[in-house]
Amino acid sequence: MDLLRNGRPRVVVTGLGAVTALGNARTLWEGLKAGRSGIRRLETIATDHVPVKIGGEVRDFDPTEFIERKEARRMGRASQFAVAASKMAIDDAGLTIDEIEAQGEKVGVVLGTSLGSHEMAENSTWRYKSSGYRKPNPLSLINSLPNMPAHYVSRFLRALGPLHAPSTACAAGTQAVGDASELIRNGRSDVTIAGGVESVLQDYALAGFEAMQALAAGYNDNPEEASQPFDLNRSGFVFSEGCGVLILESLAHALRRGARIYAEILGHASSSDAYHIAALDPEGGGAIRAMKWALDDAHVDPSELQYINAHGTSTQANDKMETLAIHRIFGHHAPGLAVSSTKSMMGHALGGSGAIEAIASAMSLFERVLHPTINYQTPDPDCDLDYVPNEARDVPDLNMLMSNSFGLGGQNASIVMERF
Repeated sequence: MDLLRNGRPRVVVTGLGAVTALGNARTLWEGLKAGRSGIRRLETIATDHVPVKIGGEVRDFDPTEFIERKEARRMGRASQFAVAASKMAIDDAGLTIDEIEAQGEKVGVVLGTSLGSHEMAENSTWRYKSSGYRKPNPLSLINSLPNMPAHYVSRFLRALGPLHAPSTACAAGTQAVGDASELIRNGRSDVTIAGGVESVLQDYALAGFEAMQALAAGYNDNPEEASQPFDLNRSGFVFSEGCGVLILESLAHALRRGARIYAEILGHASSSDAYHIAALDPEGGGAIRAMKWALDDAHVDPSELQYINAHGTSTQANDKMETLAIHRIFGHHAPGLAVSSTKSMMGHALGGSGAIEAIASAMSLFERVLHPTINYQTPDPDCDLDYVPNEARDVPDLNMLMSNSFGLGGQNASIVMERF
């Protein structure tokens, strides 16, 4: 078997871990195939004073199943999610912490996020001011930094190799998977723990996005129907939280230890819109560049792809732009592509979404099943692709796909994956 692709080590996915509104990686995938929504009325935060009271909330999460109690109390929720998902991922990959420590400098961590455990700084600031400016918690500010989830994963799993924490808004999870694959292709690591996390499901965040008129409103009594990607009547995204982690290995390393392989990472790219802090380039320039460069990096022709796991946020602007960009890149092949949105069931977990969607993409290839875009009822003339509406689809010859993420600040990232 050829261990190189285009002169560089091949990169494969061997482990999956997740903390999401639909549970761990296994229950997540089963839920997505069944078209089950994880969007519910929020319970962990007070919502009496905000108009939108729904989200993709992680419930019944006990960090002490993965982290010693005293340590867990010091950590932010995003860091707890990241450590839990990473431990589940290495277990799924058939690795142990002792094995990771033994390889030490050849095990990297790339974990993206938008804001990390931002609530640590917010809560500490409130307590400091309300207590009459007495001595603040010395660790709260540090634990709120965006690189802390990556730090804790590296520390608890004893990975001594490269440590990266891309903070590229909604593209962070996808960019992390791409950057992690590059470490292996360049020989910097044999194993990389890659993913994305977000947990800022707070009242002030809901209020801020609602003020931007970006959230789906009017669904407090029927939250499962709120996220409607590509539907004519879509009205905004649903805010959520969660973490996805993938174990990436060089093919040589994976074969040497007899690992199960879910998929292969062929290529990746990131780009900038250089357009606006929040609004997307309506012509899709940045998205087009990210997709084109990812295909170029993978050395594949657009006609070889069969499926796109879309960014698919359920906002009017994003879904129209992404459809346009797909048409521009894939041309006459676009109508034959299947496209679906994980966010129709999960909502938008910002920096965590791309990694969660990478898990869904790897499982799509492994089982040759596409999960649906739920809540798709009324076609939009501006969104005219095959969105795998409402029911999962078996695709016996599914071989190659792309996953997209587009973020605030004009951040774009795409990865190309193939069935192994």
